[in-house]
Amino acid sequence: MAKYSTGSRGGGDDGDSCELCGRETSDLRRANVAGAKLLVCSNCSPHDDTNAGKSDDQDRSSDSPSRKQELARKQAELYDAGKGDASHWEEHGTDYEDDQLPYLVSGYGARAEAARQEAGLTVEELSEELGLEEDDVLAVEQGRAARANVGGSVIRALEKRLDATLVDE
Repeated sequence: MAKYSTGSRGGGDDGDSCELCGRETSDLRRANVAGAKLLVCSNCSPHDDTNAGKSDDQDRSSDSPSRKQELARKQAELYDAGKGDASHWEEHGTDYEDDQLPYLVSGYGARAEAARQEAGLTVEELSEELGLEEDDVLAVEQGRAARANVGGSVIRALEKRLDATLVDE
């Protein structure tokens, strides 16, 4: 039978090959692999999602708590290694309270871009003139100010310099 079959036993197959890897053997056992019921060889039996692929002394139910503990340990290591470290926020806090993003008008990005172009400025020139990050100006023009964590001061500066209404008040 062909590799990766769905387990149907048709087509004149003599039934002595693994339905997962194709290896010919007479030692096949039934296994549930990713939802498909297959006849697999001993090499492929570890892929069994049920207890059928495990030996009698290994019980998946007794293995589950240790797997959960191992996953929890790995997750803790990630945080301990600084990848999930929140100390920056604990020490410095966020500036959302000081520089909240105001409610923006619908289509604020297109308005900002049109106003900048009408003023004859490039993103680089406008950013430099106002002392803003180019990425922040681009985020506003692309309508993703909230996702890019652009502060309200950036919106206010653009609104004032470009004489464009970006804030819904």
